[in-house]
Amino acid sequence: MLVRLCLDGRGPRGWHAALVARLGARPGCRVVVDARSRVAAWPANADRLFRIETLFHGLPPGGPAARLNEAEAAALPWLASADRAAVRPDCVIDLGGDCDAPDGVPVWRLLYDGQPGEAALLASLLAGRVPVASLVADGRVLCEARLGTEVRGVVRTTFEDGLARTVTMIAAAFVGGAAPIPAGSPPPASGAGLGARDLARRAARIAVGSAVRRLYHLGYRAPHWRIGWRRLDGPDLVALGRHPDSGWHELPDDGRRFYADPFPIVHAGRCWLFVEEYDHASAKGVISAVAFDETGPVGTPVRVLETAHHLSYPFVFARDGAVWMVPECCAAGTIDLYRATDFPGGWVKEATLVADVAASDPTLFEHDGRWWLFATVREAPAAAPLGHGSFSDALYLWSAPDFRGPWAPHRANPVLVDTAAARPAGRVVVHDGQAVRPVQDCSRGYGWALGLMRIDRLDEDGFAQSFLSRIEAGPLWPGSRLHSLNAAGGFEFIDGSARAPRVSPRRMVKRVRPRSA
Repeated sequence: MLVRLCLDGRGPRGWHAALVARLGARPGCRVVVDARSRVAAWPANADRLFRIETLFHGLPPGGPAARLNEAEAAALPWLASADRAAVRPDCVIDLGGDCDAPDGVPVWRLLYDGQPGEAALLASLLAGRVPVASLVADGRVLCEARLGTEVRGVVRTTFEDGLARTVTMIAAAFVGGAAPIPAGSPPPASGAGLGARDLARRAARIAVGSAVRRLYHLGYRAPHWRIGWRRLDGPDLVALGRHPDSGWHELPDDGRRFYADPFPIVHAGRCWLFVEEYDHASAKGVISAVAFDETGPVGTPVRVLETAHHLSYPFVFARDGAVWMVPECCAAGTIDLYRATDFPGGWVKEATLVADVAASDPTLFEHDGRWWLFATVREAPAAAPLGHGSFSDALYLWSAPDFRGPWAPHRANPVLVDTAAARPAGRVVVHDGQAVRPVQDCSRGYGWALGLMRIDRLDEDGFAQSFLSRIEAGPLWPGSRLHSLNAAGGFEFIDGSARAPRVSPRRMVKRVRPRSA
């Protein structure tokens, strides 16, 4: 298969090289690059804004938006002007919005919020929107991605993360992945220019914001999460679609550490809660556990599993007379299975389920006699050498006949690219005969809200889900984030953000109620 890649007139840049490498790695696929003579529209002062942000935020040079040097550009497989008429491609990918093709050759046009070119991506970000990228052919959306980022509020970073994930989306189009987002694309961004006054105002906000963040971190430990729990005496959150009127109890911490990612399990007739315990001093997570009785937690969480790498999201489950755990160990580049030999401790590694993957929040689910593994993936350096893209917007699936493996990747990976509905947020539960998947809505930042999605299709040929409800922080759960949901043993658990003062750590058990209570 011969793919002609039409650039946008601004010259070859890092993400173009990454795309050529990604497509060229496909068996039987050859890529040629067509340089455009037309210079694409690019807002005045955009590059100045990037330089200002680079200075204030200490960003590294290079990246997906950086122009390739002569040697790097020369390494691309250029298509000579004289060869254009003679060489007939099987597909043309238009990155700038003004590329033609021989009759009968499909043209896939890259759009951001329905408009061509990187300027449309930048306009969406300047307007404070979450951009939607799409590949369109003859008016039909082939694939779509609601682009995520790791650092909101920094235009250069969000722009580069968007370009890196655009590479993922285009590559997924060749395997039927990155399914169109049911909600569709928002209208084109407008009214967010970068004139001299706009640039000056943004530079001032960047300077003030940088100072405010430094002051905040002097007074508070951040990020800081906390766990909420309640007795299940009525409908659960899946049925309610909102916070319960009774509010939540808080699992206390000493302010020097936080607890997050609550996973309960019933063992020998007793409810145990496994959590990520994050120590601010060491900046590392371990897995801890605490028992619950009818009144709540019995003591404080005790460390049960620690490795050389940061651990979180302790997905625990019982099977075949044993208790198993698949914690997140993204920094290790693997998804590993552990077995408890002396519950709640004594964890031994039984197997590596998936290797060479930076996977977040791996979640297992047994469905129709087969096991499925959900996780969002930030591509490994070999696939994404620029090291950009979000950890939370690309959903990958694997399946296996047994939870111990062997695990096979879904042919359409990533099956979904959507920062609002990709990343797992707890166990998949069957509710009224429907499989419901808690997800993290990261459209306004990591762990901003909890989404509940119904799984409409899950098989080796496809995946589909639809929106049920979104639960945000508020009077019944103070803070600005809501991160995960799990239940077992008559208890229900969530977690979200909190503030931890450096000088006066909170030590008291607290019950969160409506302000009117």
